[in-house]
Amino acid sequence: MNRRDALTAHLEFFEELGAEGFSRDPAWRFRGPVPAEPRSGANEPAPVANEPAPVANEPAPGAASSTDATTPNTLTRIREELGDCTRCKLHQGRTTLVFGVGRPDADLLFVGEAPGRDEDQQGEPFVGRAGQLLTKIIESIGLTRDQVYIANVIKCRPPNNRNPELDEVRTCEPFLFQQLDVIRPRVVVALGAFAVRTLLGSDQSISQLRGQVFDYRGAKLVPTFHPAFLLRSPDRKRDVWEDMKKVRALLA
Repeated sequence: MNRRDALTAHLEFFEELGAEGFSRDPAWRFRGPVPAEPRSGANEPAPVANEPAPVANEPAPGAASSTDATTPNTLTRIREELGDCTRCKLHQGRTTLVFGVGRPDADLLFVGEAPGRDEDQQGEPFVGRAGQLLTKIIESIGLTRDQVYIANVIKCRPPNNRNPELDEVRTCEPFLFQQLDVIRPRVVVALGAFAVRTLLGSDQSISQLRGQVFDYRGAKLVPTFHPAFLLRSPDRKRDVWEDMKKVRALLA
């Protein structure tokens, strides 16, 4: 595909999302380090105008960490603690453990459900068809994959891509919470029902929760549909675009 065809395909995708224009602001093309901001109360990013910001029940990080309390936690330490994890039955069928990828101090963090076949083979989250769509979604707000962080609730592929089971989620989620606490993003995007359920502790459907902005662990959390769902239901891409506009406003 030549450069002109690639640009045409990119613009067609934006049109499918329902995008009505594009910003020429250099801030969305070149994004350097962002100064650390206090994470308390009045200094947190304000919710999108006219959008309620319900306070989510924050799940406890759990007792997964064996790191000494005087030693700062880092992504490297969390990965070392996971090791060749055998804490649940999912290790029996996996090819590799899929930890996470991206900028370790990212302002924007995406949380999915679990690795699929491509992710299990390559050891990186969101590299298959759904991952290619997620990359386009990230680019639709003027960012690139290496400017964000991407992780999953579950670090090992469930057999035949079945839904994660409750004990598997409970075993793995403390490591995700540690990742969130180390990265300290300003905005978290929960992709799909399992990510939303894990992060918010809510039994409501993703259709009921999307469109809202939640306070979560010092960040703003935006629920939206999983890219794999969009591959089956492309008519919902416009909903995701509306959610991503909220994300862009919160980051700005």
